[in-house]
Amino acid sequence: MLKKIRSYILIAILLGIGYLLASQHIIIVNKDFSLLKKSYLTFEYTFYNLTDKDPEDVMEIELLRDAGIGDLLVEFGMLTEPEKEELERQYEYENQ
Repeated sequence: MLKKIRSYILIAILLGIGYLLASQHIIIVNKDFSLLKKSYLTFEYTFYNLTDKDPEDVMEIELLRDAGIGDLLVEFGMLTEPEKEELERQYEYENQ
């Protein structure tokens, strides 16, 4: 009985970790990291390293842009607020 309970607890923990990975982007900059909520459950871009990435290349990725990567780029000092707004407008226009 105790073995069965342990296995159920282990399964619940693994499912929780899987859900966390499917619902959050883990954005890494140097040795810091931030979590961004994904707009839908997916394993695409679960781990994304911004170190040495051009902010314009990052903003091209619609899934990250929808999750709010622009605000994070501003927070980390990789973009200014006006630059972020310009890139968002540019890619929003291109996607229509």
